[in-house]
Amino acid sequence: MTCLQRFLDPASVSLKICGVTRHSDAAQLITLGVHALGINFWSGSKRYLPPGDAAWLLEIAGKILRVGVFVNAPVELPLRLMRDGLLDVIQLHGDEAPADAEAYRSANIPFIKAIGVTSRADLVHAVSYGAAAILLDAHAPGVYGGTGEVFDWDVAKAFGEQHPGLPLILAGGIVPGNAALAASHVSPAALDVASGAELSPGIKDFSKVQALQASLQFETGG
Repeated sequence: MTCLQRFLDPASVSLKICGVTRHSDAAQLITLGVHALGINFWSGSKRYLPPGDAAWLLEIAGKILRVGVFVNAPVELPLRLMRDGLLDVIQLHGDEAPADAEAYRSANIPFIKAIGVTSRADLVHAVSYGAAAILLDAHAPGVYGGTGEVFDWDVAKAFGEQHPGLPLILAGGIVPGNAALAASHVSPAALDVASGAELSPGIKDFSKVQALQASLQFETGG
């Protein structure tokens, strides 16, 4: 089973810590047994990591799922980082349409499509992307994630029930205090946390990470 398959395995709720900017933080996430980390390659993000500073991702290959987060990026950048062995999967976190994902589908590159949710209408085309998983986040125009805002989890729950074969990742305002509830209410494949596991943007708080892990172990009976 690959890192991606383990991450999306519905048998348990995985944890992805997004917005990692430092090799040392990535190493600590690996030590703690976190399933996945996200690296934000959108220059408008408070958690931006310039591609030229990302060579350390090679050193953690095979130890944790490496997710590259892109917002309306030209396909050349994600494809290059995948080809160079820096990433395991791509996360499209912008306004990409299903047609924009064709380059990844045709190259057999796994990708996650993130969708900002205000209502069920936002999910009409979700299945059309052909993504390995759908990530549902709070709708935040111009911000694209990491806002700490929660959306209506009933929308996510309904989507998951309608598409049981499509792995669902839940993001948006998840913190140690609500992680178990999020996991039990929505039954996602994974929770995605950025601001809920930080000291400051891009700098991780490992007491919060461990609290998130404990919440998920409690929820799943681990």
